[in-house]
Amino acid sequence: MPRIHITGASGTGTTTLGRALAQELSCAHFDSDDYYWFPTQPPYRKKREPAERLRLLQLDLGDAWVLSGSAVSWGDPLVPRFTAVVFLWVPVELRLERLRRREERMNVPVTGREEFLAWAAAYDEAGMEMRSRTMHEAWLAALTCPIIRLEGDLTTGERLRRLRAALTMTP
Repeated sequence: MPRIHITGASGTGTTTLGRALAQELSCAHFDSDDYYWFPTQPPYRKKREPAERLRLLQLDLGDAWVLSGSAVSWGDPLVPRFTAVVFLWVPVELRLERLRRREERMNVPVTGREEFLAWAAAYDEAGMEMRSRTMHEAWLAALTCPIIRLEGDLTTGERLRRLRAALTMTP
């Protein structure tokens, strides 16, 4: 049963790939943002406590699933269940363009948008104090399940093709 976590910086396409992979595998898709944040309008304004995020996600997970987004630290109790982790990376300019389009599409107010984009832009250079490549690399290094890295500006179709090949080779 696949239990795959797709992670990376905001704007790398974890949700898009997660949905596509779950559809291909005929299993459920969950996104960490749905557990991290309370549903608000506009979105992404009020965080849930880590224990509550984890409790809600664990209630939803079944035998086979794809989890997209980042659950580093608060989702660590799920790590033993992962059959694979997919790490996505794309250049910062592309991530920021994707995030700007998403924020506009979701009608997120300008207030707070630039602060969020500055936070997202810092991903590749920041240390362990925030969600960053440094934090993700340290987390990935501690995993015992297979890790599949998909880096660069790849289409969802190309990512799925590479995942199919990698997942058939993993135990």
